[in-house]
Amino acid sequence: MKESKTSVNPSIKVGVITDQTGALSFMGIANANVARMVINDINAKGGLLGRQIDLYLEDSATTDSVAQAKAAKLVQQDQVDVIFGGIYSSTRQAIKGPAVINGKKLYIYPEQYEGQECDPLIFCTGPVPAQQVDPLIPWLMQQPGAKKFYLPSADYIWPQTMNKKVRQIVMANGGTIVGEEYFPLDHADYGQTIDKITSSGAEVVFITIVPPGLTPFLEQLYNSGFTKRGGHMVCTYFDENFLNLVPGAHVEGLYSCLDYYQNVSDPFSKDLINQYDMLYPGNAKFTAGSACSGMYRGLRLWEAAVKEAGSLNQEDVIKALDHAKITEGPGGAAEMVPGQHHVRMNMYIAQLKSGHFQIIKSLGIIDPKECMQDIK
Repeated sequence: MKESKTSVNPSIKVGVITDQTGALSFMGIANANVARMVINDINAKGGLLGRQIDLYLEDSATTDSVAQAKAAKLVQQDQVDVIFGGIYSSTRQAIKGPAVINGKKLYIYPEQYEGQECDPLIFCTGPVPAQQVDPLIPWLMQQPGAKKFYLPSADYIWPQTMNKKVRQIVMANGGTIVGEEYFPLDHADYGQTIDKITSSGAEVVFITIVPPGLTPFLEQLYNSGFTKRGGHMVCTYFDENFLNLVPGAHVEGLYSCLDYYQNVSDPFSKDLINQYDMLYPGNAKFTAGSACSGMYRGLRLWEAAVKEAGSLNQEDVIKALDHAKITEGPGGAAEMVPGQHHVRMNMYIAQLKSGHFQIIKSLGIIDPKECMQDIK
């Protein structure tokens, strides 16, 4: 779907693929809103390089084959200048084929993920394990004093890679992994796993189950009395958007670690949320785990890179994007780490209390520590 502005000069074409229907629609709709908000703001201020931006917005329907087809359309038919989007890591991989491998198109992925994406044409603007797992797990093991971890997981690349990192850090800090299991994304009966969690003496359940399987898991874990017995839940992507999916009691006390929460108190973050809520009232909130912060950050970093390059020549834009920075953004300033194609940004540990995330620790600026690109 093209959302265009008329202009004398040829327009700049930005492709955005988001899950506007399907299991992740509550996240994807918010992503689409952020793309509209930022692009409309750029256009209202005269555009980019004196040209208006046309937004080509596609619904991937929380289905990787659909995302793949939409990426091919954006490259071949619409001939966009850049592509943003994707939430599941499997969706990123689906987009990567037609967009990057075949289409040789610049692709910016906005979601927190497992890291290790190392392609010259891909930039990632959400947090990675070095920014989430590395600081969070030692803190959990010191503060609540938890040592035994259980890892119930969805069966795809993000949980599999995250769990390797979790295992490494837990063991390095003197803890143990007492269980690790993988389920289809739509799995719903976790009875046997809940029994194993109870009998194992697990103190932390580190959740990498994703929607639609997440809701039944949280309900069954809650019904087992895990948290009432003093157990701790961790889900590094869980944010304010997910509160619409589950009763508050099911997630009371849950820990998360992200680049932004709605009660981050810097003036820019507050103004940004107020602007978004006024434009897009409803349940699709501007949140970090839903990739909204990464979408905003990615669009603004790309804007800065295009301005520095002075053209849309992809090679020049990539060179500028490699060190692009923004002084303001959700959660604070952010900048690409030269050579890594990932972002150095502020991170926060938060806990759900009475239906709201309270920031327990501001971790400050953390490097992504991702692979070095071969920059010419």
